[in-house]
Amino acid sequence: MSRIDSFFKSLPQKGEKKRKALIPYLTVGYPSVAATLEVAPALVAGGCDMIELGIPFSDPLADGATIQRASHLALQQGVTPQVCLDVASKLRQMVDVPLIFMSYYNPILHYGLEDFCAASSQAGIDGMIVPDLPPEEGAVLEGLAARKHMDIIYLLAPTTTDERLRLIADRSRGFIYVVSLKGVTGARETLPPELEGFITRVRSVTAKPLCVGFGIASPEQAYRVASLADGVIIGSRILDIVENSDQPATAAEEFIRQVRKALSPYEPT
Repeated sequence: MSRIDSFFKSLPQKGEKKRKALIPYLTVGYPSVAATLEVAPALVAGGCDMIELGIPFSDPLADGATIQRASHLALQQGVTPQVCLDVASKLRQMVDVPLIFMSYYNPILHYGLEDFCAASSQAGIDGMIVPDLPPEEGAVLEGLAARKHMDIIYLLAPTTTDERLRLIADRSRGFIYVVSLKGVTGARETLPPELEGFITRVRSVTAKPLCVGFGIASPEQAYRVASLADGVIIGSRILDIVENSDQPATAAEEFIRQVRKALSPYEPT
């Protein structure tokens, strides 16, 4: 059983209330490796349950302007998959929450699938999100990851057909990443009104945990998502805070505390 599976199976529950997973995203090396190593533990101190660590890539097709900019700067500073592995290894000594790599397939393939899974496991990584890897082509990576007790987490978009929805729900491990909207990542002022219907459609075919990302930028939006899903993923808003604060770790920790408080009505006391 992976650390992610263990987390969801051990969540405290009281009646209808159950703790919601709060998962912030950081681009490794943005604005610096030192900042990543400072901000990530602060997020845990603020109340997050997992951390998604983005491996910078030159052609991030699923990412909006904020994450594209962060990836570009990190690449300019020499952040490679090996640097990301080194950062993950250091973070594993600092925090005890699950760590998830978000990477496009090309850097993993270039590193070597088996070698990358072995190195990720050794560094303390618990799962991988690979946005451009379709489940029809993911069996090899799934198998290699499973041997190391890591989960391959697939994404579901509102445009996903019912047939493909069932396939992704069957193949995803740890949780299913539910994309809240059509388009790329990035903070939004509002979330789509059809989100509830989409989540209901996904719930009809799987009992696996659903964590919703893309566009979530405020405690109020996280509250809405938590009424539907098992977890909330926040990326671009975290990077905006890190970029625009003189004390990024303190500011990021305070934001996560606010989100955690917003989720509390759904959670046992």
